[in-house]
Amino acid sequence: MTDSQDNTPTLLLVDDEAAWLHGMRLTLARIGLTRVEQCLDSREVMGILQRQKIDLILLDLTMPYLTGDELLPLISAEYPEIPVIVLTGLNQLEIAVECMRLGAFDFFVKSVEAERLTLGIRRALRMQEALRENQRIKTSLIHDELEHPGAFSEIITQNKQMSTLLKYVEAVSGSKQPILISGESGVGKELIARAIARLYNPDAPYVAVNVAGLDDNMFSDTLFGHCKGAFTGADKDRPGMIEQAGAGVLFLDEIGDMTPSSQVKLLRLLQEGEYFPLGSDRPKRSQARIVVATNRNLEQMQHAGEFRKDLYYRLKTHQIELPPLRNRRDDIPLLLDHFLRLSAAELGKKVPTPPPELEVLLSTYHFPGNVRELAGMVYDAVSRHQTGKLSQSSFKQAIGSHPLKGIKAEDRTSTGESLLSFHQELPTLAEAANLLVEEAMKRAQNNQTIAAQLLGISRPALSKRLKKLREEDSRTQ
Repeated sequence: MTDSQDNTPTLLLVDDEAAWLHGMRLTLARIGLTRVEQCLDSREVMGILQRQKIDLILLDLTMPYLTGDELLPLISAEYPEIPVIVLTGLNQLEIAVECMRLGAFDFFVKSVEAERLTLGIRRALRMQEALRENQRIKTSLIHDELEHPGAFSEIITQNKQMSTLLKYVEAVSGSKQPILISGESGVGKELIARAIARLYNPDAPYVAVNVAGLDDNMFSDTLFGHCKGAFTGADKDRPGMIEQAGAGVLFLDEIGDMTPSSQVKLLRLLQEGEYFPLGSDRPKRSQARIVVATNRNLEQMQHAGEFRKDLYYRLKTHQIELPPLRNRRDDIPLLLDHFLRLSAAELGKKVPTPPPELEVLLSTYHFPGNVRELAGMVYDAVSRHQTGKLSQSSFKQAIGSHPLKGIKAEDRTSTGESLLSFHQELPTLAEAANLLVEEAMKRAQNNQTIAAQLLGISRPALSKRLKKLREEDSRTQ
């Protein structure tokens, strides 16, 4: 598992001027970079790099013993993964070009404004983090098994697509970049957020906030907190959810419903890592990992001007799109068993035995409410259960007379997908009807009651058609 200590970058400052090193430490602390090593003697640099992990080096060019331009190629050769920002008191283009040739990531004159230098430092750290994440993702996808399966104990699945997604979640969980979880209502977005929290920093808090319905002031007060006297009734300081999350995970659900003003504030938090409590003119630093979720299409929203484009692209650095239950039907037996056990334990009952045809019935249903809907169905059935096998009546009542809705009209419009596909030659109506009967029986695993429901006909009508099909088959043999 990843701890917060590993997520905080360590910088090495190399300069023979103690006053500059002290000032630079203060500048870095103001932007939240507090793990800083300093070196006054350039001869010690390579030994420091051997002993500890360094994420970024700020290197002065003009020093006694080993100058920066002598040390730079040594660092680049031995530790090419560590970006080096070169600093000098001279503003000379030739020196900058030579430093870049020797492997420097960037070049700054010492007299440059602190803001420009800190932007360069952040850019270097982001690049290095991106490279590390790419490597983690590659390594994760190569292996078949999860490295930390316990973090996903709440997620019940045997589906291949879900397994690939969980490996991706594990690979990006150590990053400080935001994660966007999308998917229909009920697919388990918060379960993924909790798994990320366990992987990112299991000993730190996990704080969840549903931002739907929060106006701009409520959003600011909930996330950022307020100072005493900020508004009527604010009789004491109150920390916001960001501060409560500490070095853990802050989960913002339903971010597609945020107001435009709140979107601006979230963007600043993600970009700058700082926020202002209500009534304060002093910013606070955020240590929390931001994970967001929505069941809305943010890409369409930003095209329509309903969601900020810059915030959308900032959030989708890592995007996890959870499939609906109808696309992972192989998980239904596992989920059914899981929810039977959970609901029986909660209701103080013995776990009932489901009839074998129940799985078949559920596999034909569209599940617009996804896993949450299935959980509700099972809880309702167990609460009614008395003895013997579990009754299917409550499931049938919830599903209705037409369990499989197939491809919805709006889906066909958006994707251009046809409900049926044909070869070059169309079948006759009679042939098409026979094909539908065969397909329904296949999906219903030869259960005529369920197949009849799929077709929207009575069971006797289906039996009649099946008898006719058998007679036609026997005549053609």
